[in-house]
Amino acid sequence: MNDIFDRLKSGELVELTDPDFFKVNEVVSRTLALSPLLNAATSVGEIRERLGEITGTALDKSTAVFAPFYTNFGRFIKLGKNVFINHACSFLDMGGITLEDDVLIGPKVNLITENHPLDPAARRGLICRPILIKRKAWIGAGATILPGVTIGENAVVAAGAVVSRDVPDNSIAGGIPAKIIKTI
Repeated sequence: MNDIFDRLKSGELVELTDPDFFKVNEVVSRTLALSPLLNAATSVGEIRERLGEITGTALDKSTAVFAPFYTNFGRFIKLGKNVFINHACSFLDMGGITLEDDVLIGPKVNLITENHPLDPAARRGLICRPILIKRKAWIGAGATILPGVTIGENAVVAAGAVVSRDVPDNSIAGGIPAKIIKTI
């Protein structure tokens, strides 16, 4: 049997009753304990340091994150160089979230890699799929990116959009559900 973290990232259904789910709860508890320190930070450098503690990886000095910043897990967030994340964003990252270099994230953006089965008997389980936001993409204020979505290089997601499908390179997507509006 694969490690529970590998199973989460692979998209396999993971039940809360899984005998290894305590490992997930340990990471969540640690993240919950560190989050108030991140959100009480008084400089971008301190926020970067605290978020690095949560993710387990040092963030590049060119990356800036504004508090408050919310994550339920944190361990599967990967941020490139020169990334900017504005205020009040939520990253639910058990499926993995990768932001490549030069990505811009507007305020109140939600990146959600976690979902639940439709079957009521299994609904408390988790099905996770990664989110990838490629180089120089820009996610507008209040947008929500759903599990399994890739945002292409140089793409723009309009403010308030709900993105459930991949956005190609050099495209602008908007609406609910998001559709390609035009090509850059």
